[in-house]
Amino acid sequence: MTARTRDARLAEAVALREAGDRAGAKDRLVALAGEFPEDVEVAFQTAWAHDALGLEAEAVPYYETATRRPGLSPADRQGALLGLGSSYRALGRPEEAVATLRRGVAEFPGHGGLRTFLAMALYNTGEHREAVGLLLHLLAGTSADTSVTDYRDALAFYADRLDETWPG
Repeated sequence: MTARTRDARLAEAVALREAGDRAGAKDRLVALAGEFPEDVEVAFQTAWAHDALGLEAEAVPYYETATRRPGLSPADRQGALLGLGSSYRALGRPEEAVATLRRGVAEFPGHGGLRTFLAMALYNTGEHREAVGLLLHLLAGTSADTSVTDYRDALAFYADRLDETWPG
């Protein structure tokens, strides 16, 4: 099969998913992944199609293939790491979720979604202080709400010192 045929079939399946035919997209992508089992882009799109249907367990092997080596665009790599970490968490595998999401945050430190899902996974592993600190940093750094931004310095201070008081 030519790369052009692969590309056209991948584009058709993605278009189906975007048009709301998630099951049809999944079926086409599973067939394509069977023909291109190590193709990270096909694997990512196949994982996403499963995830969109709430089939996290079936999505995981595709996400694992997609994140194993380079080849995805930065945006797709972010999505694959977030999807894999989120799927691990949803399946009751929080330690794997934390490891995956930490890897994602290390690669993409400015990605708020990865940091948010990492905080949830940290909560699930009992690392509550780190989870809340991560969320406070995210809130202080990204909120446009003046009732939050008025306290940005305090939030940034407390994010790493939840057990301390303000030095004033």
